[in-house]
Amino acid sequence: MQERIGRCYWARKALFAKGIREKRLSVQEIDRLLPPGSLSASERWLLFYSLRAAEVELVDDQTSEVAPGGFTPPGEAAMGP
Repeated sequence: MQERIGRCYWARKALFAKGIREKRLSVQEIDRLLPPGSLSASERWLLFYSLRAAEVELVDDQTSEVAPGGFTPPGEAAMGP
């Protein structure tokens, strides 16, 4: 059954469990745990939004900064108001 559901589903489920348990996830950790190319830009935004709604703090390992409004995918500029 696990093969039918897919690796991405199980990876996201593990991410949520870890994030809720530890109350914190890094962007690099999320990228490492998800299968490459498994999320579109909008799916990535929705994942981050859902994690923040679950009160999971999203941080950047490289800068140790907490994301006030979420992260944009690498190489994309943040959208203004």
